[in-house]
Order: sequence, then structure tokens, then C-alpha cells
Amino acid sequence: MPPAPSGEIIQLGIIGIALLLLLFYGGTMWMSVAISRKQENADDYMTAGNRIGFGVSAASMTATWIWASSMYASVTAGYTYGVSGPIHYGLWGALMILFIYPFGKRIRKVAPRAHTLAEVMYARHGRSSQLMLAGSNVLGSVISLTSNFIAGGAIIAMLSPLSFGAGILIIAGGVLLYTLWSGFRASVLTDFAQVMAMLGAAVVIIPAVFFLAGGPSMFAEGVAAGHVTPQQESFFSSDAFMNQGAPYIAAVLAYAIGNQTIAQRLFAVREDLIKPTFVTATVGYGATVIGVGMLGVMALYLGVEPMGGDVNNLMPQMVGTYLPVALVALAFVMIVGSLSSTADSDLAALSSIVMTDFYGQSVGRKNVDPKLMLLIGRITMIVATGLALYFATARFNILDLLVFVGALWGCLVFPVIASFYWKKVTNRAFTLSVIAALVVFLPVRFELLPLEGVWALVVELLAIVGVGVVLGIMAFGFFGLRAAIVIGATATIAVLPFGFGYLRDYETLSGSLVAYAVSFLVCWALSVRSSQDFDFSVIKKVTGDFDEETPASELEGLADDDRMAGRGPVR
Repeated sequence: MPPAPSGEIIQLGIIGIALLLLLFYGGTMWMSVAISRKQENADDYMTAGNRIGFGVSAASMTATWIWASSMYASVTAGYTYGVSGPIHYGLWGALMILFIYPFGKRIRKVAPRAHTLAEVMYARHGRSSQLMLAGSNVLGSVISLTSNFIAGGAIIAMLSPLSFGAGILIIAGGVLLYTLWSGFRASVLTDFAQVMAMLGAAVVIIPAVFFLAGGPSMFAEGVAAGHVTPQQESFFSSDAFMNQGAPYIAAVLAYAIGNQTIAQRLFAVREDLIKPTFVTATVGYGATVIGVGMLGVMALYLGVEPMGGDVNNLMPQMVGTYLPVALVALAFVMIVGSLSSTADSDLAALSSIVMTDFYGQSVGRKNVDPKLMLLIGRITMIVATGLALYFATARFNILDLLVFVGALWGCLVFPVIASFYWKKVTNRAFTLSVIAALVVFLPVRFELLPLEGVWALVVELLAIVGVGVVLGIMAFGFFGLRAAIVIGATATIAVLPFGFGYLRDYETLSGSLVAYAVSFLVCWALSVRSSQDFDFSVIKKVTGDFDEETPASELEGLADDDRMAGRGPVR
């Protein structure tokens, strides 16, 4: 094992950072300009014509899910929980991508040309349900954008003489410029290049750090030095599962169903390619994120202390400490590519929500001014970037942000899914179930009330029910209603004997499970006796194109990947 590093971190210098950023953002800007059109189509700006082919769609889905925050958070999980931390982070995140596709096929069937999930909720229930889903996505995307700017600021501050503030400004400006130009089309096209850079860099960087930091011997010496606990050594750590794995299962399921960046790709990909797209993204995400998380495990065994006490610094710290300058530059491109691929997705998602849900549906589809709609979308991107920059200065813990937003969306998962399958779900049931879940979730998650006495028992009972709800939803997507009921009920009964007196010690997990349980119980109770018999064909009539200026004949012969990548006719 080599001697401990001196603590000095290789820096790329202002000129080196400037050249790399110019190369990266100059290239993405060139791609965005290349696909731009004099007369931009509003629908194409949001969903790229609903006909993206397999290559671009799979790469875009992978790049969007592999964001810088997931890399940083996986490293944090490895450093905090040991060898099982990245596995609990990456494996469950990967499986949640897989769980999207059965629900996605149903969503596209009932709303083939929608732009947002909230737009579908408007057709299904009305304005209040639409605004709830749209509002939660605005909050989630701004937080996601913030966390990506934090990641960018951290890497630039660590690997160059520039400050954190300068770093977040550069990243925000670069992403905004190329996304503002062509919207969602720019996002998915640049994702293809970004994911190739990310995967290629990961294959080189992770083994390089491993061998340059000491290779296999670091693990034996780390244990001998007392750097790790028995729980951190174990692949089956209960600490890792209860504090990281279980909350993340609940959180990423909510991300999968409620997140507009995912839904936007679902509406954009060709309908018959939904399954292969999401299966491919599952494999790509899992392998990359688990691999990157091992940097945190190595830091733990080596006894590395995060610079400034900030775990967000661990990834660039490991890279800058152990790698030569050429590989540091490669790692820099990988991190910038990962954060940019998701930041542009957040901007595209926010613009679509405001264009569709706050403007388009408020004036009616036939009364929309497409030019005004595009202007509103671009202004939204600028405002969102400003807000995210403001919040990024607080430098929140990225892992905490991700779990919080996922749990918040957990309040919506059951009502949203039920609305696509169950004719009896009403607007009242949807709205009240989400509000009730939030009312219970917030005091549990932030410990506003001490988990003691009767309140603790109520929370634990709801959390036990929540276990069944989460597993039941997962089973429902693949195996249907009967299997979902059996698996959900069995899981609840199995947890019942040891849940009381135990779950109260895990506020993050309990908060997530309570959100699922309350929304399920209220939505079911208010819908089961409903006389509503909703006709799902109505959704196709209410959702659809806003901008129909392009003649339909131009659509003939559209070649999915090549045309989408820039030159084909639009709707």
C-alpha cells in the first residue's frame, strides 16, 4: 500500500478548466444550434414528436438517471455505510427504472400524445389534481437543479482555483444556453454524447483510483487500522438497509412515477420501444452508479477525511488525490456531463409543466398561442436557473435532498397510478389523499412531534401498512391486481410482529412509508363506494398537440433516431 497522500489535490488550473468547459459546452451548444429551427414547434420543444428511436431514448434515459447527484450520493453512501452502501443506492435505483415501463405502457396507451403527467391528471380529475402534481414537480425539479449546481460548484472549486460560487455560475450558464435554444430536443440529443463520455470515463477512472490508492490491500489495512465497523464491512448491513436501502426503495419508486423528467421521456419515446429503452437504462445506471460509489468505500477504508467536513467533496477529493492530471481531466468531464444531462432535463421538464399545465390548459388547447407558449417555456428556464443558483449557495447535503423529494412524491404515487387503472377514483379522493399524506409525512420526516407514546404507535402502524403498499405497487405493475394484493398483505403481516418499537428509530424510512400508507388508505376509502365510472378514452381527447401548424403529410418517412437528432420534419 502506498504512503498516505500529502493532502494536496491536483488542480487543472483556470486555463485547463476553461478549455474543458469550452470544449464540453461549446460542443453541446453546437449540437443544439444544429437542430434548431426558424419556426420552433411548441409540442416538439416539449416531447420531440413522440417518436424518438431506441438509441437516443435509451441513452437519454440513462444519462438523465445517472446525474451528478446520484454519483455524489452513491459515494456518500459508500463512505457512510461501507461496501453495501453503493449497492443499496445503485441497485434499487436501477430496479426502479425497470419498474417504470409496465406503468409507462399503460400511461402511453391512455394518453399517447400528452406532454406531462399533470396534464393527464387534468383530463382525469380536474384542475386541483393537475396543480398538485405540477406543483410537486416544480419543487422537485428546482431541488434537483439545485443539487446538480452544487455538484458542479464543488468539482470546479476542488479542481481549480475558481470558487464554488464561480463554479455554479459557469455550470448554470452553460446548461441554460444550450437547453434554452431547442428545449427537450436539445436535452435528449446532447444526452447521447454525454452518456458516452460518462460511461467511457467511469470504465477508466474507477479501476485507476483503486490500483493507485493501493489495490486490494487497502481493505485489509483499513480494517486493521480501525477505519471501518463490522456493519460497514458487511454486504448485508442492517444499518445500510434501514438507513439507506429501504428509504431509497420508497423514494425512487416515487421518482419513477412522479418525476416529469422521466415522464417526458416516456411521452417522447416511440410507444413500441418503451420496454427495451427502460431495460437498457436499468443496466447502464446500475453498473455505473454502483461503480462510482466504490470511490466512497475506498475513502472509508483509507481513512480519508472529507475536505471541510463536507461529504459532497469526497468524489473530487479522491479523484484529485490519487489520479494523474490527464485522468483528473477525464473525471471532470464525466462529472460535468452527468450533472448537465440531468440539469437540462430539469429545465426541459419545468418549461413543459409551465407551458402545458399553467398556460396551455388554463386557456384551452384550441386557444393556445404557440409563439407565446414557447416564450413562456424559455422564461421558465431562466427563472428556474436563477432560483436554483440562489438555493445552491446553501450547499445542502445532496443525499438528504434526494431522499426528501422522493418521499414527498410518495404522497402522490398511489393516487396517480390508481387514476390510470381504476375508474372509481374521484378528484376529491385524489386531492384529499395527497393532502392527508403530506400532513402526516411532514411532522414524521422532520420530527416536529417526538415519536413517543400513542403517536409513535400510530406512525409505526402506518409505516407497516406502507411496506405492503410499496411492495404491492411494484407487484401490480408486472403481475396484476391479485398478485399485488397477496404480496402487499403478506408483507404487512410479516413486518407486523417486529415493526412496533423498531421503526420509530428510522425517521426517514418511516416518513416515506407513512406517505404511501396514508395516501393509499384515504384514496381507497373515498373511492371504493364511488359511483364514478370514468371513460379513459376521454383522456385522448383532452390531451394532445397544442401546435398543429405543420402539415400531417410531412410526418411520412420520419426516421426515428437520425431525424430526431436534428433534421427531420416536425408535427
